Amino acid sequence: MVIVHGNIKTMAGADFPDGYIEIADGKIAAVGGMENCPQDGFKNSCGAGGEILDVQGAFVMPGIVEAHCHMGITEEKKGMEGDDCNETVDPITPQLRAIDAINPMDAAFNDALAAGITSAMVGPGSSNVVGGQFAFIKTHGRCIDHMIVKAPAAMKVAFGENPKVNYSGQGKSPSTRMAIAAMLREELTKAKNYREKREKNSDEPADFRYECWLPVLRGEIPLKAHAHRADDILTAVRIAKEFGLRMTLDHCSEGHLIMDELKEAGFPAIVGPDMASRNKIEVQNMAFKTAGLLAGRGILTAITTDHPVSKIQFLPICAGLAVKSGMDFEEGLRAITINAAKICGVDERVGSLEAGKDADIAVFSGNPMEVSTQTLYTILDGNIVYRKK
Repeated sequence: MVIVHGNIKTMAGADFPDGYIEIADGKIAAVGGMENCPQDGFKNSCGAGGEILDVQGAFVMPGIVEAHCHMGITEEKKGMEGDDCNETVDPITPQLRAIDAINPMDAAFNDALAAGITSAMVGPGSSNVVGGQFAFIKTHGRCIDHMIVKAPAAMKVAFGENPKVNYSGQGKSPSTRMAIAAMLREELTKAKNYREKREKNSDEPADFRYECWLPVLRGEIPLKAHAHRADDILTAVRIAKEFGLRMTLDHCSEGHLIMDELKEAGFPAIVGPDMASRNKIEVQNMAFKTAGLLAGRGILTAITTDHPVSKIQFLPICAGLAVKSGMDFEEGLRAITINAAKICGVDERVGSLEAGKDADIAVFSGNPMEVSTQTLYTILDGNIVYRKK
């Protein structure tokens, strides 16, 4: 496929008001201005089954990236039967894998494609101190194994209200923030000891419970820390620093109150779901201004819907509301493309329009952060998977 006459936002530093994108074997082969487009070679580039897609000045950008959600693991309209988000019987469950619970038949996947969202970080919820392993997946397919970009992609941990409410109601720990932190430290210490034992003796039998911590301890994937309140955010930072771990600060609702500390800590933030109601004590200071303030301070920032807390198809609108509340326009687009990809550790494949990356592309009638804008095409791995009728 060759896309021509697009108003292209590459999210890689160079934009083309009248540009083209050449796609070959599911990857981006070239991006540039129409003045440099090898039009005589279109037929050769496309091959016998190829397509020349003239978008007539439409807004073209990388496929949108959702950096934190529960699509397919908390299915819509299914009740308990379709809710596999939280294993609320044990507060420490690192061995759980999102890929074993994500149902690609969930309606949220179609909604995502219709909004230009081509990939997402999906995993367990926040009822447990350690919830399990997230996966980064494409949003089109029927078999989750074929949709995986990276799995495991992060290890979910949670601070604050959610673990407290779930387990104090069962009459067991954790019922305080102290217990949450202590239980996580204990688990990380056991995992660290297990790693050292395995490294000293390769014949040591593998322990399924602790094998899943090895990518975290080696720095290959981050902790994915659910934290809304400032003190919970800082506890997450404290523990990650103690153990020398990578981490993303998910939700980060009071991040704007501790920006100096977060800038010094150096961890990225995934902000949201600001479109949801303030239905918990710890989200009383939640606001669309947070993402822009953090980004303005030089903190790598993405925006999330936390689907189904707010609907995944509203992700570009959430970015627009952040821009309305002061975020820079370009930074708003970056927060749902390249920044999200970097934070999720998959920017070598998605998040920007550059030669060699996956051909995940969204084509809109205008600025996707505006409510009235329509998705014209969603292209995933070089194939049109959504086309406006």
